[in-house]
Amino acid sequence: MSDSHGKFVWYELMTTDMVAAEVFYREVVGWNAKDAGMTDMKYLMFTAGDLPVAGLMLLPDAAKAMGMPPAWIGYIHVDDVDTTAADLVSAGGVVHRPAEDIPGVGRFSIVADPHGAVFSIFKSSMTEPPPPVAMDTPAHVGWHELYAGNGAAAFAFYSDLFGWTKDQALDMGPAGIYQLFAHNGQAIGGMMTKPPEMPMPGWAFYFNVPSIDAAVERVKLSGGKVLNGPMEVPGGSWIIQCTDPQGALFALAAPAR
Repeated sequence: MSDSHGKFVWYELMTTDMVAAEVFYREVVGWNAKDAGMTDMKYLMFTAGDLPVAGLMLLPDAAKAMGMPPAWIGYIHVDDVDTTAADLVSAGGVVHRPAEDIPGVGRFSIVADPHGAVFSIFKSSMTEPPPPVAMDTPAHVGWHELYAGNGAAAFAFYSDLFGWTKDQALDMGPAGIYQLFAHNGQAIGGMMTKPPEMPMPGWAFYFNVPSIDAAVERVKLSGGKVLNGPMEVPGGSWIIQCTDPQGALFALAAPAR
């Protein structure tokens, strides 16, 4: 495996209202947005300064027909999309969208783990990768969290597929074990068995903001909902978990209350 195999490299919001979603995330996270210049569809890129952070597109009709709600999806870089997709299926995962090329960008496939959490595998066609960004950089993604169908089984699946390794394991009491996972020795996220009230497994992504209390007010004033928090987490950061006005789950993290 290369050093880039198993690294989250992109995030994409599939929504039912692109105009409203653009306004919301501009206000809440502080992003700018620009048209990606795609000829066959409308696709916007959220940017922090001059750096692209995430994409925005309409939820495809095929996804809506399957009952998929508006959602964020993470793109994980792999050495070979087709080989990884085959390995994923052998391990009990599902391919929702077979591998295809995006001219000038790379090759991707939309997949799910054995319990149904959706993500994308991707290989860039760029010869020079973009410069690395520290995980605590404002307006970038600072944490990746999986609410798994089964935490232990999920870690085994992703570890085999991407080479992720165990970091700290936090005992959350009745909520079970929260297992941190690392890529190339750096903790990049955590996973745990989802609570019973959560309808299905899924990934959540934490966007960095300066102050959590100010972020709470921005979420509410912009039409979103705060589902959980503010809550202090190990290390001293503060988090909230939210839904945007179209219902997509996201989270925010800040170094200060």
